[in-house]
Amino acid sequence: MSEARAATIAAYQADAAAYAAGATDVPDSLVRDLDEFVQRVGVGAQVLEIGSGPGRDARELERRGVVVRRTDVTPAFVDLLRADGHDADVVDPLVDDLGGPWDGVWANAVLLHLTRGELDVVLRRLHDCTVPGGTLFASLKEGDGEAWSTHGRVSAPRMFTYWREQPLRDVVEDSGWQVLALRRTRGSRDDWLDVLAERS
Repeated sequence: MSEARAATIAAYQADAAAYAAGATDVPDSLVRDLDEFVQRVGVGAQVLEIGSGPGRDARELERRGVVVRRTDVTPAFVDLLRADGHDADVVDPLVDDLGGPWDGVWANAVLLHLTRGELDVVLRRLHDCTVPGGTLFASLKEGDGEAWSTHGRVSAPRMFTYWREQPLRDVVEDSGWQVLALRRTRGSRDDWLDVLAERS
């Protein structure tokens, strides 16, 4: 594991409870994405969540009728999920067994911590553990290059990789997914690129 990725995980590990306290609201744009994703995978679908964090998105997905496997690379988040009574596993999507086949994969605001090369690897692994016609949702920050950032309720620096629309579309499609929608969403600090894709 790279030093930058290890430091980012350590930052979340140190402030997981504080991060969880600030990650409860469900913005309108996320409601749209959740509804669209569940409409595609269908009620009763088996969904792998990468980067469950404190569990807000998993709760919303389950409210809509799908079954979620909660995973996160940060042990402290998994501990919080388990304390809330959920099954959850520490999973590094770069190297660990992802199980499946899954009807869909939900990866909201998590793949942005991967380098460009790592994102390609993870997207291919997610493709391989998803059923044909399965659905991927992922959101990444819009911009150029990579940068350390200290903001919000996480006190230590985290590494972010920023993407433009066409390069992101290219890496998603090169890994075997067909992009169904790629939208820009306004954020409080940065704009986001939201990807909805289908396994070809």
